[in-house]
Amino acid sequence: MKDLSMEQLTNQYFDVLKELGNIGAGNATTALAQMIDCKVDMSVPQVRLLEFQELGNVVGGDDQIMVGIYLQVEGDVEGSMMFILTKSAAAHLVNKLMCGMLGIDEQTAGEYEFGEMELSAIKEVGNIITGAYLNALSGLTNLKIYPSVPQVGIDMAAALLSVPAVEFGVLGDKILLIETQFSDDVELDGYFIMIPEMESYERILTSLGVI
Repeated sequence: MKDLSMEQLTNQYFDVLKELGNIGAGNATTALAQMIDCKVDMSVPQVRLLEFQELGNVVGGDDQIMVGIYLQVEGDVEGSMMFILTKSAAAHLVNKLMCGMLGIDEQTAGEYEFGEMELSAIKEVGNIITGAYLNALSGLTNLKIYPSVPQVGIDMAAALLSVPAVEFGVLGDKILLIETQFSDDVELDGYFIMIPEMESYERILTSLGVI
């Protein structure tokens, strides 16, 4: 088999990647609902292959303050993964997780300052969501996928996104973005960013029997 090209991914196999993104995000939504003990609806995810430099604008602008949960992926699939959401969405989820103890509402969530306890809760949310996503991918492909312990950061989108860019030298390459909208009593935008190595794309597609 010839080496897989980014052009083939974009044109030939994009529908397969899109379906994997949909299933992974659905799994993550179910896990989130169980975690916060609340019904969570999810809109149909928007799945895109993007140039890395485009990401900042897609998630609301390079200067937008976001919360990012970043982890490395090892095993049969190697690369990195990031789940990004707005600061107000993160505060809302933590408040739900802590049974309303933060005392915030939709108007004040964006201004909330996170302490150690809240950051620990965000890390746990990220752990559950990304773990559920990767478990779905592993189950579909029968590939062994091992996530690292997640790191949490609160910063401008450009600063958060520079972490995987530096570690994997992906500036200029395309990444897989799964944009989802969750809702319980408020709507929350979340973004899964998958940055597998090209060999991992090949393994995923081969395991599914499409190449």
